[in-house]
Amino acid sequence: MNNISMFEKLRLIFRKKQIYITGDHHFYHKNIIKYCNRPFESAEEMNAYMIHKWNRVVSKRDIVYHLGDFALARNFYQVKIIKDQLKGEIILIPGNHDNISRLRKSGIAVSDTNTIVIGNLILSHRPLENVENGFVNVHGHIHEKTTWGKRINASVDVTDFEPQPIEKYFEEAKKLLEDL
Repeated sequence: MNNISMFEKLRLIFRKKQIYITGDHHFYHKNIIKYCNRPFESAEEMNAYMIHKWNRVVSKRDIVYHLGDFALARNFYQVKIIKDQLKGEIILIPGNHDNISRLRKSGIAVSDTNTIVIGNLILSHRPLENVENGFVNVHGHIHEKTTWGKRINASVDVTDFEPQPIEKYFEEAKKLLEDL
């Protein structure tokens, strides 16, 4: 698992960067509209709305951890078109629908690991089967479905298509761990 260092935390604080978490956008994936009952008529409408929601909260200097399934694009140009419209630096944990080479070629930083640890949060695409004591798993993959145990679903389908500040997940993790 990758850990964010204390130096990196301080650098983010002094540069006034915010960290956001999101996942499962499925840009260009028209069938996800039906599968997840998304309120759009077309993939183009969905893409435009999700870009708007992203840019409403994220600034160009912020960092967004994307928990996978970014886009179902035909080529890297389509991925780049979306990426270039989104504010912030994207760090992506690959999902089961992601084409890693297209994502990297478009300029998205793709993690070499399936998990990233920030404080007591373990970020992943799929919900982890086992979550270590003292940690909470923030994940995507299950879209609108309910989480269980020490897991928090960060899919756009449960966050009104908007990246959420990491502080929200730290607060939710604290409550989950207190209740155990």
